[in-house]
Amino acid sequence: MNTNLTGRLRSHLLTGVLALAPILPSSLMASQSAFPPTDPGLTEIKILPPGTLLKASASGNYFEHGNRLFRPLFRYISDHQISMTVPVEAGIEDASMSFWVAETEIPKLTGDRDEVEVVRIPERQVASRGARGGYSRENFEAVRAELLAWAQTRPDLKPVGPAYAVYWNSPFTPWFLKQFEVHLPIEPVDLTKH
Repeated sequence: MNTNLTGRLRSHLLTGVLALAPILPSSLMASQSAFPPTDPGLTEIKILPPGTLLKASASGNYFEHGNRLFRPLFRYISDHQISMTVPVEAGIEDASMSFWVAETEIPKLTGDRDEVEVVRIPERQVASRGARGGYSRENFEAVRAELLAWAQTRPDLKPVGPAYAVYWNSPFTPWFLKQFEVHLPIEPVDLTKH
């Protein structure tokens, strides 16, 4: 079978699977949360647990590559029958999408494959701003601006990385019910040394 036909069949199959997602076996749907969500409209400091993530990356902005990043991650968890854990993390300027892997699912991992990298991350501290709405560039940028303005009022905290998006709901959730947050990696500043 030629590669163009195979690629089209795979694309149609993925579209069909996504359309059937509400009735897929629970092993392919989110079964637990890696950490609690931040309520919409709230800004808080969170300690994120260490964990294992499956990560797909591309050059450019996340909003130009979201579907391309999702496909290899979905294939990986489907092929290995890994239950998906929420949330999904999205690196914006250096496009990436990461799925959390529950501790109980780690034995199913077979290492990096195709466009998917297995990444182990340490505990992280972030400032988090919760929001509700569609997972669009405009919504991300608006919430990021609110979070950065809040961070300016906190001399006891220092940003140590770019802001990124955290998405809690499936693509099939209506936009007005979707919940997301923007995280800004931070570390404390010792104000007694100034």
